[in-house]
Amino acid sequence: MIGEAVCTGEGGVAAMTAVPDGVLNVNKEKGGTSHDVVANLRRVLRGVKIGHAGTLDPAATGVLPVLVGKATRIAEYLIDWDKEYRALLRLGEATDTQDATGVVLQSRPTEHLAEELIREVILRFQGRLTQVPPMYSAVKVGGVPLYKAARAGRTVERESRQVTVHRVEVLGINGRDVSLSIECSKGTYVRTLCADIGEALGVGGHLLALERRRVGPLTVDRAMSVDEIGACVQLGRLGEALLSVDEALDRMPALVVDAATATRVVHGMPLPFHAIRQESGRAVPLTAGEVVRLKDQTGRLLGLGQIPLAEGTGGENREADRKIRILKVFADVQENS
Repeated sequence: MIGEAVCTGEGGVAAMTAVPDGVLNVNKEKGGTSHDVVANLRRVLRGVKIGHAGTLDPAATGVLPVLVGKATRIAEYLIDWDKEYRALLRLGEATDTQDATGVVLQSRPTEHLAEELIREVILRFQGRLTQVPPMYSAVKVGGVPLYKAARAGRTVERESRQVTVHRVEVLGINGRDVSLSIECSKGTYVRTLCADIGEALGVGGHLLALERRRVGPLTVDRAMSVDEIGACVQLGRLGEALLSVDEALDRMPALVVDAATATRVVHGMPLPFHAIRQESGRAVPLTAGEVVRLKDQTGRLLGLGQIPLAEGTGGENREADRKIRILKVFADVQENS
């Protein structure tokens, strides 16, 4: 039961237990920053290491993945999770931040825009797109976040980036406000998408409201507030609300090792290729350089390894010479003794 409010049942408060590792599906409220959420959870979880994956602007709400314990070490492998948003686009007003928190730079009439034209233009923004990160963003140029330069009144040259809008659907049009459902790749700025749609329609536009409804497997209907997470902690049931490290990485191939080889994994020692088998029991092609999960025969996640970039050593293609390099270790040495 992942990320659902599972800790509201009756019964006395249980003794505090050790906080497990994993990914929390947090429902961020409007107004606070993503860092505020992390700070609040640090107090709830009493000093456990915490981070977040995928920043939400203060005015936005919805799914914020929070990494707990050893899960903070897998953020780099979760950035490819796609996202789904519910956005409200206001046409006719362009702002300096591309959202409702900014200063209106220009207002134009929208009464002449036919609904058919609005829908047609919006559909053009489906697929591979080029975006320029907004000045009011956390993107760093020369080691300095863009928003700091923007607040100082400076405009910094930014490199464009490629993003993918898998789907954009018009849910409704109410005067100059357009409700959108958007599925997109990492790095997509919905603010910029709204501003670009407004410009394509010739009237300008900005993001009026935003809710992130999904990040990878985490959905808003199962997201929890900080208070609900606190209740889980008090009842000793936080594990029921967590996506485990293994589950969070389930898109990676899983390889199983025997007991002796498991000891090598937890000590960070390279593994001979012949000592492993795939979890599914069937051979699946593995790509050179690919990152894989390494598990023991009970299914416990030991760590992550990388398939060798080249077969063999000294130019030889001998299976016995191939080694998997250990990238991350999650199991403790004593757990494997």
